[in-house]
Formats: sequence, structure tokens, C-alpha cells
Amino acid sequence: MWPSDADPDFGSFVAQVCRELEKQGHELEVAAIDKRGLPKTKYLRLARDARRAARRFRPDVVYGHFLTFAGPAAARAARAVDAPLVLTAHGTDVGNVERSRVAKALTRRGTRHASRVIAVSDWLRMRLVAELPELADRIDVVDCGVDMELFRPRDGRECRVRLGWEGEPPYYLFVGTLDERKQVLPLVHAFTRLGEGSLAIVGAGPLREELRDRPRVKLCGPVRHAQIGEWMAAADYVCQPTDGEAFGLVTLEAMASARSVLATTRGGPGEFVTAEAGVLVDPTAEGEIERGLRELARFPTPNQAAREAAAKHDVRVQAARIAEILGGA
Repeated sequence: MWPSDADPDFGSFVAQVCRELEKQGHELEVAAIDKRGLPKTKYLRLARDARRAARRFRPDVVYGHFLTFAGPAAARAARAVDAPLVLTAHGTDVGNVERSRVAKALTRRGTRHASRVIAVSDWLRMRLVAELPELADRIDVVDCGVDMELFRPRDGRECRVRLGWEGEPPYYLFVGTLDERKQVLPLVHAFTRLGEGSLAIVGAGPLREELRDRPRVKLCGPVRHAQIGEWMAAADYVCQPTDGEAFGLVTLEAMASARSVLATTRGGPGEFVTAEAGVLVDPTAEGEIERGLRELARFPTPNQAAREAAAKHDVRVQAARIAEILGGA
């Protein structure tokens, strides 16, 4: 097993799959980039570390996350020990392939020797196959799942007291990078037009200054992944109107926390957000986010139907599916 770019917070979706595979009796050796912001030479170091780990560990299969730069490194590690290769594609991979000829060439090189490629959503699979049609007959769709124990229903009022979230109901939450793709500014504008409620924004990014001093809006800054569940429990509704979401882990975590969600039609959330769990909107269409917020207010809190829908994507189930693919390689 060989994931990369999985630090404790930003790569939590990869790390949780690794932990679950180990719980299910599989033995892993990890070569990873565990920090962000390092120079591009980090990929050379990753390739070197992966080959050394493979020669020492002698794996039955090499498993790599992120195709563009980690994929070729994983492929070299697999060739070094004559082991089969399985890769998982995430949203940044497809974006890289679509924007850059260099990234597309690197991705094609990395996937050429892969027995199977896993996409975290069918939406992502279709985009990847459109760019690399040679993958069509060896690509599977398995998302990274959700930790149903970490993300669980809790008392919302108690969570708000602990977190210092004051304000008037209903309570809305946004979690993510504060940038244009996440549509956080349109969300704030739509929320303001509602004229009631409180909105907490968890995350950091270039739009932070534009979000300061907004009425009924609490800027929380970034928090560790283990604390996100408490913020979700403190909210009545969780809003993720992203313009292009490869999977939608935050949305799935909110559903596991028994919270109704506002999610995007432009990406993977439409594959798991049921009509009972929340509202899907096209965040680029005028008035859609506001419509979604008004419709969302009619959903119950807590929402047990949302948690039941999320349970189908329990990380234990998804890890077992991944293990089956790795074994078949």
C-alpha cells in the first residue's frame, strides 16, 4: 500500500482508508509527502523514498494516490520490485490533466502500467476518461468513505457553547478553502438576503479579508480534521455550494453527523445526497444558492435520513472494496 500527499488534516481522507485497511488485517508501508508548501523537489524525494520502501517491504501491490506527480513515482516503485500498481485519482488530478499538457503526459506515463485506476466519483471518472480514453476499461469508482464514529450526532446546543458560537437560529456552517471555486462569497451574499440565522465559516484562503465584519457571520479560521465533527454537530445545516467538487467529503461527513446539507450539482455529491438528506443546487446559476438555503430550512435537525444515506459510504465498507481491487491486481 503506498499513498502520498496525505498529511493528518488535508490528506485525512487518504489516511483514514489506510487506518481502516490496517484494522482489516492488511499490512502497509507508507511513503508520503506529509507537509504542504514544500518545493517541487519533494516529488523527487517521494520517488526515491517509494523505491526504497518497496525494495525493503517487497509489497504484493503498490497503491498510489494522486496521479499527476505521485503516479509516476508509484509506477517506478512498482517496477523496482515487479509488483502490480493501482492508483486513485482525485479532483486535482483531473484538473491538472485538463489544464496542462505536461501534467497530462505525466499522468499518462504514470497510469500506463496501472492494473486498475480508482476514481473517487463517477463524475470524476467521466472527466478522466474524456481526457485519457485508454483508461475506460480499467477504472473503478470507489470513494474514500466517511468515519461514521468520528462524525456522529451530538447535542448541537452543547457544541455551540463549547465552540463559543453565539447567534440566532437557524445555524448554518461552511467548511473549506475560502476561494472562488468553493463559492463562499455567493453563499454569504445569499445568506445575508435571508435576513435571519447565523453562519459559521471554517477554513482559510484568499477571500478571508472580504468575509470580515459581515453581519451574523462568524469567521472561525482553520481547524483540525478531528474537530470538524463538533462544528457540524453545532450547526443545523451544512452548506458546500462548490463549483466543481470531485467527491464532496465535507458534505458526506455532515450527513454522517445527521445534518441536512446544501451541496452542488457540479460534481460527486449528487451521487450520494438523497432527496431526504438535503438540497442540490447549481452554484453558478443566479439565485440558486438562495433558493437552496430557503428550501434547506424545511429539513429536520437532526436528520436521521441523512445519516442513513451516509452509512452506505462507511469507510469500513469502502476500504473493503479497495482491498478487493488491490487483491485482484
